[in-house]
Amino acid sequence: MDWNNLLSTKRTGASENRGHHDRTQFQRDYDRLIFSSPFRRMQDKTQVFPLPGSVFVHNRLTHSLEVASVGRSLGNNVSRVLFSRFGDEFSLTQELGSVVAAACLAHDMGNPPFGHSGEKAISDFFKHGNGRYLEQMINAPEVWNDFVDFEGNANALRVLTHKFSGRRTGGFAMTYTSVGSIVKYPYASGNPTLKKYGFFQSEKEIFSDIASELGLKETSPGVFARHPLVYLVEAADDICYQLMDIEDAHKLGILSTRETQDLLMAFYDPVADSDQIHRIEEVCNEVTDTNEQIGYLRAGVIGKLVGACTDIFMNNHDQIMEGSFRGALIDKLTGSMDSAMRNCARVGFERIYRHPSVVEIEIAGFKILGTLLDEFTKAVLAPKHYYSRLLLPFIPEQYKVAEDEPVHLRVQTVIDFISGMTDVYALDLFRKIQGTGISGKGL
Repeated sequence: MDWNNLLSTKRTGASENRGHHDRTQFQRDYDRLIFSSPFRRMQDKTQVFPLPGSVFVHNRLTHSLEVASVGRSLGNNVSRVLFSRFGDEFSLTQELGSVVAAACLAHDMGNPPFGHSGEKAISDFFKHGNGRYLEQMINAPEVWNDFVDFEGNANALRVLTHKFSGRRTGGFAMTYTSVGSIVKYPYASGNPTLKKYGFFQSEKEIFSDIASELGLKETSPGVFARHPLVYLVEAADDICYQLMDIEDAHKLGILSTRETQDLLMAFYDPVADSDQIHRIEEVCNEVTDTNEQIGYLRAGVIGKLVGACTDIFMNNHDQIMEGSFRGALIDKLTGSMDSAMRNCARVGFERIYRHPSVVEIEIAGFKILGTLLDEFTKAVLAPKHYYSRLLLPFIPEQYKVAEDEPVHLRVQTVIDFISGMTDVYALDLFRKIQGTGISGKGL
């Protein structure tokens, strides 16, 4: 793969760029996402913990903004090293920070409400729930795989590129490079030997076009090498969710201050990082607010990990460009940072992701999303029924398809509608359908 091909300003749905802009094409991608409705809706989508009461924890929006900040740093670091190594041989490499930041903003835009359990709830509806009967009606195994193994990653590509009803061709009309940089699993569903997948059957053609334009290496039929910048987007996401979940757990009292301090200080080697450790001690002696102490420690650890992941990327640059690199950048950490990151992951699994408040969200998500999927799939498949006519106006115009469209397209628009909901809207609509959202006034 070649950087001159990988950094393309061609946009989905457009054959060429028109007009003059003061911003670069990749900065325009970032701004276009920031001002979009799907991006704003992430402020009311669960990241891990229930949305805030008296203590503010991360939601999908704040998580994505923080990932974009870390991603920009990673991209800028790599850009500087590439320039020092190759000079201006690759004309757009100075824009890597903007590309990675834009891709980081978009990476979670396909995730449904109620955190990662939302993905499982959608899959479960088709695999084990009331949606099982649809398999015979759809009669297309490759499409059915997209439903029974719903992927937020693949849905993000759909949100960005699909022409929804009444909308422009090419979706967000993002550059091919920004879109390609979010696809962690560059192959379709249905391959039992591969982890997850990166695009639905409905986006197979657009991804093929993106891969061709960017020169992504096809390692086997239908399976492509990642765009190199995917590794930086993934690293930014890994860094943020591991560390910010620890910080949120501390704010909620799930982890004590001492436990949290120990987890973060473990990233520092007592010998090699002695000067940094001394500086941390000085600051923590001055700052007595424990949340500020934890925030200061977390910021320092992020800085260390950004530097380490930059080095790992450049040390493996040739393998990444050949498409032979395997795993994530953080998988290649060594020494104290590797053991500390693994310990954070262990604590996250044992103490955070199984915490009752998190499990309660998963349970609620299954019930709410399962009910919404059941009611609205029945409505789009029998639109002339009286009850269906009551429900169908709730579906926005952009998600509507003709009554004579194939079953799988009608079902997929229901998934589009429900996966785009916020937690609060999904709950409100669920209550209305269940009859529990009616106040009783006037009855």
